[in-house]
Amino acid sequence: MAKIYTQKQIEKYKRQKYLSTLNKCTKNLYKLFKNPSTTYEDYKKRFSKLKEELDNQEAVYLESEYSRRTKEYIENLYNLTIKNKEFTTNDFLEIKDTQITKLNGLQKLKNRAKYNKEKHKAKIFEE
Repeated sequence: MAKIYTQKQIEKYKRQKYLSTLNKCTKNLYKLFKNPSTTYEDYKKRFSKLKEELDNQEAVYLESEYSRRTKEYIENLYNLTIKNKEFTTNDFLEIKDTQITKLNGLQKLKNRAKYNKEKHKAKIFEE
């Protein structure tokens, strides 16, 4: 017997899928930029595949600042590096460090949102 899912469950699944694809994209980009042997062609191939995967996901409303900024970052980077026909291998080598810094900033934003000190303080004082 086929299980019937509610609309809320379907939306939650789509949201989780989209967010995990966003995270996958940023993690892969970080690895690509961090690896000194990554060539522009490798990057182009991998990032195009990741972007296509993200575009194939049904768009969802992004509530958190981290999610919105991550999506904006991916869109801007894609336009700068892949869609821009004048972008060269030398340009890629020049932007690697800058992009690592930006990705670290996004990760800090995610971690800051994930850990709420006040929430944990309340639990300690209740005991």
